[in-house]
Amino acid sequence: MQTTDSPKGPEAFFQELRSAFGQTLTHFGERPESIGALCSIAFDAFETNIDAQAQDAPQLACRGDCPACCCLRVTVTAPEALLLARFVSVNAQAFAARDVDLVARITAVASSVGSLAETERMAAGRSCAMLEAGFCLAYKLRPLACRGHASFDAQACAAATAGQNVDVPVSTEHILLRGLVQSAMMAAMHEVGLASGLYELHGAVALALTTPDAPQIWARRGDPLVKAKVADFDGQDPTVFVAAATGR
Repeated sequence: MQTTDSPKGPEAFFQELRSAFGQTLTHFGERPESIGALCSIAFDAFETNIDAQAQDAPQLACRGDCPACCCLRVTVTAPEALLLARFVSVNAQAFAARDVDLVARITAVASSVGSLAETERMAAGRSCAMLEAGFCLAYKLRPLACRGHASFDAQACAAATAGQNVDVPVSTEHILLRGLVQSAMMAAMHEVGLASGLYELHGAVALALTTPDAPQIWARRGDPLVKAKVADFDGQDPTVFVAAATGR
């Protein structure tokens, strides 16, 4: 796959990735199996390119056991939310055996802070429902928004989480790559008439868990997650990010 640091640059990376997403959607048609396939392409594109993109950047302070940023609002695409809902459903008994009612947690977080804007959400200090003893239960399936948020200063993260007004130095390379991958997927979905907006994580997963046949509804061009849609991004053209990133 074209990488963002190739001579052709980020625009070519975006177009190639959008094509890969589009081919996948054509292959699966209206079958919900496209959900896992889209997420697999997205996560692989991010993970296989991020090291090269950030090779000249300072060392990240982020570690797998640091939940400092897990009180931020997380926006996800429909496939990411539907994939997480399936993960929660499939593993419900295993979580229950550990006294973890993840469905109840997700519903509670969605009800209490799911509708809050970014600054209000952070001020509320409500952690992600996926956290258990500081670790993410769904780490391997974490959405692009989580993968694309990386800090160079753990102390600044802790201070911001505690409510202090500090600037947290974050990796622009992570943000750029996340935006390119996410925008490519959203553009491909938009082209075939699939719901291609962004949704608040907990609200979307809660809806997916309580909506019969949510994956099938989405694959057939419905939107079972519409109540969790984030108004900030509603109706935006996904290619706008690419234009901004490439200076066009």
